[in-house]
Amino acid sequence: MIPLITPRAGRSCVVMGVVNVTSDSFSDGGRYLDPVLAVEHGIRLYRAGADIIDVGGESTRPGAVRVDPAAEAARVTPVIRELHAAGVPTSVDTMRASVAAAAIEAGVSVVNDVSGGRADADMVRVVADARIPWILMHWRAAADYRHLGPADHYDDVVAEVIEELSAQVDLALAAGVHPSALVLDPGLGFAKNAEHNWTLLHALPSLIEQGLPVLVGASRKRFLGSLLAEPDAAATPRPADGREVATATVSALAAWHGAWGVRVHDVRSTLDALAVTDAWRRGGTEPAGEWTGDRAPAGTGGRGTSAIDADRRRQGVR
Repeated sequence: MIPLITPRAGRSCVVMGVVNVTSDSFSDGGRYLDPVLAVEHGIRLYRAGADIIDVGGESTRPGAVRVDPAAEAARVTPVIRELHAAGVPTSVDTMRASVAAAAIEAGVSVVNDVSGGRADADMVRVVADARIPWILMHWRAAADYRHLGPADHYDDVVAEVIEELSAQVDLALAAGVHPSALVLDPGLGFAKNAEHNWTLLHALPSLIEQGLPVLVGASRKRFLGSLLAEPDAAATPRPADGREVATATVSALAAWHGAWGVRVHDVRSTLDALAVTDAWRRGGTEPAGEWTGDRAPAGTGGRGTSAIDADRRRQGVR
């Protein structure tokens, strides 16, 4: 078994705090490009209650320009190294095997790959050799970064996302990645429009039933801004910094339905929402548990009888 980060006692899902060491991210591009500021922000999110900090050095917003691999590694590795030294668990948000390898050497705990292994064929070897968790996100355009923005066509977005993630899982298992290392992400907003995103969220239990942990990343995304658009003729979307309540609501509902984790920019608002839903689920505030900030043992998402789950059982994983 390969251990996953698990939430602190009394909390229903992992909270992943975002640190973008970029100049052009849609939400906070440039704010934490200085590694000192990025480390300070990561520690601040961790102290606020995040279970793990996701460090990225390349924006994946629509229209973003790819960063040179060496530059991407130079952005993330100093931040990961300092956070690791401070006892803060980290993941690296990258599609590149070389960047993942550098991050692993710096002390990263998880590889968060928005391409699901499709952008760099060597990623599977790096992850398998390191024996660390690998988050596989669904993104049809991952192999062609020029097509970041447009939504793809889906006849049945839920069935197709599950089928295509299953294929990515099969490739990972065939290459030697341990089943307990895999986490799925439906890829909200990646070659998907607002209706695709809402349909996937509504059907989140179907993805969780596939038998692998699931990460949901809706934080500050455009489809939330569109939902909260100003009631004027222009229907101006709500700005990114005004989408925290919506993000926290999605996070709480995802946790309620069994998501392993949620990826968010503002940790505190999501923790508040999780505290409410967790107390509701328990019928009270006990047992709340005391958060210590320690790295926790393995955790899993929902269990099912899907093809993915069958693959895991065949390999002796329960």
